[in-house]
Amino acid sequence: MKTTTPSLSTAIERRQQIEAVCLRLLARREHSRRELLDKLALRGFDRDDVEPVIDQIAEQNWQNDARYAECYVRQRIQNGYGPMRIRYELQQRGINDADLDAQAEEQGGWQNVLLDVYSRKYDDEKSLTQNEWLKRSRFLQQRGFSGEMIKRLFAELKIKLARADANTHAK
Repeated sequence: MKTTTPSLSTAIERRQQIEAVCLRLLARREHSRRELLDKLALRGFDRDDVEPVIDQIAEQNWQNDARYAECYVRQRIQNGYGPMRIRYELQQRGINDADLDAQAEEQGGWQNVLLDVYSRKYDDEKSLTQNEWLKRSRFLQQRGFSGEMIKRLFAELKIKLARADANTHAK
């Protein structure tokens, strides 16, 4: 019977621990490669020990950045977030090449997503004060929609700025 040296058995045990943690995390939801690296680092595992395990898991297709990005984008669009915010969030998670537009097309395109977000939050008032106009625009920008998209939405909905009454300023 072969006996393994303590360092070899420790390395094997460590690798098994890393794999078990990865699989537990992936069983709950998809994770990007960077997320797995970060979470394992927080648990005290060395990056040099972790990377080969994640490579093996990726080869077996248990971890897949493209699949993660697709799920993440779909979920964020359903929650009413725009392309700028989603792209930024993906970059923070180590994903730089996701096709956001394809996912948005399943929802009818970005303008349709924007219209849905707007109509869920606001009524169909057509004349807004400047403060209300700015407030609504800021909300949509924080959600990740560009100024140009917001302008198109307001034009499509025929939303205009209400003119301030000249008599109120004279007093």
